[in-house]
Amino acid sequence: MIKAASLNELLLLIKHDNIHLILMDLELEGGGLGYGIEIIQLIRRCTVIPVIVISAQTAETAKIMSLNVGADDYVTAYDSPLVLLARVKAQLRRYIELNTLFESFGNIYRIGDLVLDDNIHAVMVGGKNVKMTPIEYKILRLLIQEQGKVLTINEIYERIWQMQALDAKNIIAVHIRHVREKIEKNPKEPKYITVVRGLGYKVG
Repeated sequence: MIKAASLNELLLLIKHDNIHLILMDLELEGGGLGYGIEIIQLIRRCTVIPVIVISAQTAETAKIMSLNVGADDYVTAYDSPLVLLARVKAQLRRYIELNTLFESFGNIYRIGDLVLDDNIHAVMVGGKNVKMTPIEYKILRLLIQEQGKVLTINEIYERIWQMQALDAKNIIAVHIRHVREKIEKNPKEPKYITVVRGLGYKVG
């Protein structure tokens, strides 16, 4: 474990060291909630490695704000060390299985056994072609291109259909379910497309 006592130290570590996960105090350097949110945003601009926030802030607002700007998990200082350890292990496992296997070259995206070739609009899983509708393909491509970022239901709808989202929840949920059925070994325990409850969907 490497400790960073300041924002500058943290950014240097991200740039120069092989970091796999960041466990950060939301009030780093005593700057308060707003400053902590800004730090998460800065981290997300330069890396997709998992970020777990640990904070004395128990308000739901602090958690939602942290997740909205890119944190992968949120643990309060009152949770047990075993809970924190379990969440660290879960994020590291996902990062190692997915993020370190992510490749992008010439509009070809690879995450584990999943390959999306945007040159020919093809999707393969385990070397086998997967047939998708144009909308399903666009949703999967959008999530892959924004790997590691949580996209809200309205954001997905508006970017795919190019119009304001109205009652989009069920529409997106149905399409996501169909995509999962085609790319996941077990759609009920998805490996690629995950839901962040109350926020949206993400890949990785």
